[in-house]
Amino acid sequence: MKRLWGIPFLAGFFLLAWAGLGLAASHETSHPMESSQFPSLESAIRLKGPIYFCGERVPIDNPDIRERLEKELLLMLWDRAQVILWLKRTGRYFPHIETVLRGAGMPDDLKYIAVIESALKPLAGSSRGARGIWQFIPSTGRNYGLTVDRYTDERRNFHLATKAAVAYFTDLHDMFGSWSMACAAYNMGEKGLERRVEQQEVDEYYKLDLPTETERYVLRAVAAKLILADPSRYGFKMMPEDYYQPRRFDRVRLKHTLPTPVSVVAKAAGSYYKQICDLNPQLLRGVVPPGDTVIFLPEDSAKRFARNYQQLVDEYRAKNRTKTYVVCRGDTLTSIASRNNLPLWKLLKMNDLKYRSVIQPGQELVVSQ
Repeated sequence: MKRLWGIPFLAGFFLLAWAGLGLAASHETSHPMESSQFPSLESAIRLKGPIYFCGERVPIDNPDIRERLEKELLLMLWDRAQVILWLKRTGRYFPHIETVLRGAGMPDDLKYIAVIESALKPLAGSSRGARGIWQFIPSTGRNYGLTVDRYTDERRNFHLATKAAVAYFTDLHDMFGSWSMACAAYNMGEKGLERRVEQQEVDEYYKLDLPTETERYVLRAVAAKLILADPSRYGFKMMPEDYYQPRRFDRVRLKHTLPTPVSVVAKAAGSYYKQICDLNPQLLRGVVPPGDTVIFLPEDSAKRFARNYQQLVDEYRAKNRTKTYVVCRGDTLTSIASRNNLPLWKLLKMNDLKYRSVIQPGQELVVSQ
């Protein structure tokens, strides 16, 4: 039988030619790769003072403090990929933080607290219920003007949370008299720190016996400052285009008596659902809540939004009229849900109620949205 050598040969030739063209195209659209060159970990922790944080001297002449700072540096430098992400995110978030701190007359170094709190991730969360870049717990967030409810969690909005964090740090500094102590209180709570100061009769951060996390806290911020303020010293060769850019936006204020879907907002702004959600991570349920609300829109879209919004809202309301039910004597949540062909959980959710909530005759409940 005669062998057909030509076909496999031609197929192989075309495959090689195609691969070569792909390789050439790849080289044209990407930068040449660089070899890694960074200092040894041993040399990276050979620190020379003085070192300052928020204008306060870090006592690295104390062997214990020096050892603790070296440990934090080593742990950070070991995870170079994480540090690169920190550096890239500083381009997006540091300019605004720096502006707010400068406007309040506060130390620029406080921006490094956001790095160690959340790695500059606005949706970061903790097992203790802290949220956002500044990791506010719900009660502290509310104390400093952030809305935290079933519709909205402003701790997740970087710009709103930064304003609250600066106000909180101001109060903590007034309370404890130093920025290192203010940072310690930010981590463990002011009441807990006050108890430690009273018990130990010491009011200096570096001399206090504190929970392990708090003892590491300021030194972690110092280590982050050393690396991020001088990345090339530690072998991070960042170019200007490597940094993420700040998100630019317009702000508008809306007043509603009923929730309005984000999809309506997006359509009015000539945008799309995900973009509006990314600009407004504080919106938890895909709706703009009732009441007076500030929302963020893509840059230069506010005029278009103003032209289109009311008509789109009116159309949506006409198509999706909310139905309500007035509670009568003898009604229960279960009977109301059954009468309106609703699962009980849905009735509770629409009205922000719980299974044990008490209802009164004359009370109006939403039974359809």
